[in-house]
Formats: sequence, structure tokens, C-alpha cells
Amino acid sequence: MKRIKEFITGKKDIKSGTRLVINCEKLENRVALLDNGVLEEYTIERVGTSTIVGSIFKGRVKNIEQGLKAMFIDIGLDKNAFLHFWDAIPEALSNQGMEEVTRGGAQKKRKRIEAKDIPDLYPVGSEIMVQVTKGPIGNKGPRVTTNISLAGRLLVLMPQNDQFGISRKVEDPKERARLRKIIEKVNLPESMGLIMRTEAAGKRARHIIRDLSLLIEQWNDIVAKRDGQKAPVCCFQEPELIERTVRDFLTEEIDEVACDDQATVERMQKMAAQISRRAKSRITHYQGQTALFEHYGIQKQIDNAFYRQVWLPCGGYIVIDQTEALVSIDVNTGRNKGAKDQDKLLLDTNLEAAQEVARQLRLRNMGGLIVVDFIDMKHRKDQQAVYKFMMDHLKRDKAKTQVLPISQFGLMEMTRQRLHESLSSALYEPCPYCKGHGQVKTTMTMSVELQRRLSAILGRGKEDQKSLLVVVHPEVMQRLKTEDGELLVDLERKYGARLTFRSDPNLHREEMKLAHATTGEEIRN
Repeated sequence: MKRIKEFITGKKDIKSGTRLVINCEKLENRVALLDNGVLEEYTIERVGTSTIVGSIFKGRVKNIEQGLKAMFIDIGLDKNAFLHFWDAIPEALSNQGMEEVTRGGAQKKRKRIEAKDIPDLYPVGSEIMVQVTKGPIGNKGPRVTTNISLAGRLLVLMPQNDQFGISRKVEDPKERARLRKIIEKVNLPESMGLIMRTEAAGKRARHIIRDLSLLIEQWNDIVAKRDGQKAPVCCFQEPELIERTVRDFLTEEIDEVACDDQATVERMQKMAAQISRRAKSRITHYQGQTALFEHYGIQKQIDNAFYRQVWLPCGGYIVIDQTEALVSIDVNTGRNKGAKDQDKLLLDTNLEAAQEVARQLRLRNMGGLIVVDFIDMKHRKDQQAVYKFMMDHLKRDKAKTQVLPISQFGLMEMTRQRLHESLSSALYEPCPYCKGHGQVKTTMTMSVELQRRLSAILGRGKEDQKSLLVVVHPEVMQRLKTEDGELLVDLERKYGARLTFRSDPNLHREEMKLAHATTGEEIRN
């Protein structure tokens, strides 16, 4: 009905359906995922910067740290990559939410590799092939693994792992049985494995085989680079934002892809044509006069998304604080206080908060340890309802998450896979005024510190330090003139000193300068 209405009127309802909106500019490309007009995911990529997560390198082992059970690998970047021994062990499918499938043909039993074997397998100076799982964050180098995987549209090829599997997100038993038959017939070298992605559900066998042949061709190119050049060398670069978007997001659930750059539209249509004619037809060129993100109501949502306080539809709000160690999220009832049934009010506020927290984690790309302080609920069934609601809304998150039930203190602890720096780290830098504290000292604090410092200097009794020039910020000067003037006069009387005050708007509010009144030479201690 919706499509018929749009066809008759010629107008699209931009507040319904799921769509990708892609804005291409000179310095930055932006991709937004909208679900019924609500911003669900937001990614940016600056010109001249590219993600290395997913890229494959042939590196060289620089040193082994037995205490850390890790080794550092030179992959040609400024900082050596970090490889934990556990990341060098062939990975089990059970850790990836996959159901293992018995592959056809007789298989040889391979010796099980354990963490203690890794230093002997990869001694210092040896070459090693690794894939980046986490980009460099702050002063830390990238994290890598030897469990290499190549993601296609329908499959994931694991060229150095011999297991076959199907994503557990494919829930229909009949469809799982059909996919199992297809995967069992696939003829791959014994050392290779593959995983059926969720998107493979409903696809014909020939489409799956075509996807596999593209991945094998890609792997052969990687091997050629690996064998043809000395370490360190990049054998495979993860595709840029537009190509990743087509690969990962252009699914059956997407109703439209709107982009404001004709060349990018043509490139995406060419890539989508390999998938299906229908996928290609959903990619459109936006030519409206209004800016693309303004037209779809995205810009306002982006601006609101990065406030510390985020309001909920019910009138409650959440407060997000990101620290070095963890992300702290506090839930408050705010203006939502009118309901007669207090238990229902708290439950509804917490449910809305859980949905918004899941969305904010994706939007801001926050990772690591996350603690959510929900409003205390009396009944255990309400706590379970909030926990289940959170789990349901985290299912669409591409990053791996682990969530614990709400504790007796009303806290929900969770972890989210941190692949890149958070979006706020990419968009913002610490305030040069407050140095990232988010706070500055009050004028009263500055007055106290000034009097303390004056007492220390005048208390030395040096004659050349009896006449002083004091330079402070205008706001501090206002405090000294009004509320603390008598205290400064008392200081002069006590030490027989003469103090001259001057304000300088160029000074930081927490800065003060004390100098000899006659020579102007600054007193630094």
C-alpha cells in the first residue's frame, strides 16, 4: 500500500521505512541509517583517513612478552601491533554465535594448538600474517589476530580455519536445513572454512557459490601480495566507507538508499548490480534544494545525540559520562512524575531508557565497560523485563556485546566491542580552556589561592618583594574588588606591603601573575 501511495502521489514518506542516507562532501563522507525517521546508526569518514580494522598485514615479530602472554608485531605502522597468545590460536565457531556444520569428505585430525605453543610457532624475527581487529586508540597500537576472515555479502571466508558454520540469527529450521545442505556440498581446501551470514537466508545456491568464488579470488590476490613482498606489508586494505556500506547494509530490509553525489550513486549501483537488479533500483540520487541531512531531519538528531543529557519521550532522561575506564549512564525520571501507578512509571521509564541506551551506544560508537544505573524497581519481573528489552535492542548492533542482569544495586553491567575510537573522539578534542575537565575553578577558589600565595611571598620578609603587581582574569578581579577587598587590605597591613591589581582578559581564569611592581619581573615561586 505504501509503495502504491508513493507511486500515485509521487512523494515518498520519509518518516516511514528503513533507509540509508549518504552525504558526500569534499572533506567528509557521512552515512546515516534511519528507521521510521529515527537515526539509528551514524558513521563518518574523513578524506585522507581510513580505517585499518579488517585490513590484513604480513608482519614481523619484534618481541615476545611472556608476562603479558602477548607479542608485538611490526606491521609497518608508527606503533607495533599487539597480538595476545589467545588471538593466535585457531578460533572456535561457538565464540562467534555460529552453529558448526560437519563438512563433507574425510578430514584429518589436526594437532590442537595451545597458548604455550605460540612463542615456538612464532619466534622473534619470524614473519606472521595478521588481521587488525581493533584500530589504534589513544597511545595504544592496533590489536591483531591470526584468525583471518574475509567478509562477503552472504559468506565469511576463513582461509586459515577449517570449520564450517551457519549464523544462529537464521532462526527458521527449514532454512537452516537448506543452508546446511548447500554448505556441506561446497568443495574447499581442507585448511579453509566458511560461515553463512544471516543475509544468506532465502538466497539461491548459485548466489552463495558466486559470493564464495569472489572471496576465494580475493584471498588469492592477498596470498600473491604476501608471497611477493617482504614484511611488513599490507596485503589487504579494508574497503572505504561507501563500499562497506553497500556490502553490509544494502539488505532486503532497506527500502531506499539516498545519496547527493551522482558519481557515488553510479559507483554504488554498479556494486549493487552484482547483487540484484532490485538492490540497484533502490539507490537514488537526491537532487533537492535543501541539504540532504536537513531534508531527512538527520542533522538535528545528530546535534541532539551528543549532549551529555538525552531526553526520553516519556519525560525522563539519561546522563552519559565517558571516562578512561568505563562509560557511566544514569537514568532519571525527570518530568515523568504524574502516573498514579508508581511501579509502572518506573518500569516504563527504564524500558525507554534501555532502548535509548542501545541506540546511543551505536550512534556514539562507545565501547569497553558500560554501567547503566537504572531507577530502582521493586519487582524482579520488572528488572527481567528491562534486561530482556535491552537484549532485544542490542541484537541489531554489529559490535559484539555482553550484558549481565540488573544487580541488587540496580546496575546493569555490559561490555561492547571497541573497534575504533568513539565518534566523539573523532569529532571533538579536549577543551583548551578547561583541558578536558569540563570544569574551571570558581572565582572564590582563585581568590583563596591568590591570598595563600601572597602570604607565602610576603611572609619571606624580603624588602624587594614588599611592593607587588598582581594580574588576574577580569572575573577574579571583580570578586577581589567586591567581596574580598577587606581581606587584601588586611594582608597589606599585616606585612607592611603595597599591592597593585590589574585585570587581563587574555589570561585563563585559573591563571594569575605576580611581579615586582618596580621592575615588572615575574615572581614564579
